[in-house]
Amino acid sequence: MAGILVEVIVSWILLWVVCKEHLPALGITPTRFRMIHLFGGLLVAAACCAAYEIMTTAFGNNQWILNSEITGSAILEGSRYTLVSVLYEELIFRGALLYIAIKKLGVTKACFLSASCFGIYHWFTFNTLGNPVMMVITFLMTGIAGLAWAFAFAKTGSMYLPMGLHLGWNLCNMVLFSSGSSVQSILVRANENKAQGVTSLFIFLFQVLALPLITYWYLKRGIGEKLR
Repeated sequence: MAGILVEVIVSWILLWVVCKEHLPALGITPTRFRMIHLFGGLLVAAACCAAYEIMTTAFGNNQWILNSEITGSAILEGSRYTLVSVLYEELIFRGALLYIAIKKLGVTKACFLSASCFGIYHWFTFNTLGNPVMMVITFLMTGIAGLAWAFAFAKTGSMYLPMGLHLGWNLCNMVLFSSGSSVQSILVRANENKAQGVTSLFIFLFQVLALPLITYWYLKRGIGEKLR
């Protein structure tokens, strides 16, 4: 948590030095509509992630089963770890730096820059650096999500929607299902069977595009701006 505090302090300094603004410029003050964005984004992202994870086993002669070794303390620790990691990444990629970039470059350029940095960042967190194929896949997967979440910040003027989307996906992906290696999950795969061929490609595209497309649709309708 100390790292989060440092990020908050650095964010405030950057906002003041560059834009003569304070932290509320990031839309962090809780309001009813921002809470709707936070929890709505969390639920939608978790639903998309759950659909993806279920497809990975349903079309591969496999299934999800309860992890016999899971404990309440492990679930709490996994949730805490996921929350801290999401806060850390959101403050970097959808916080003061994106706000300043939008002021200096405009929304479109700033969001693409943020998404590119988010994709490159995951070369290191996913340990794909040096593997060109996996670097491209990682960049596209995380960069497309990062682009959707950057536009969510820009259009709503708040960090709550991108944070909800990010947290909902990661909690479902890492704590509920065993797709994250950092924490112990509630469910595990019964075997190693995987979907193949066209089905596998469809599942991959769903993973990459479903949540960003829903986010773009929502923002396109202008609902997010009305709820600022």
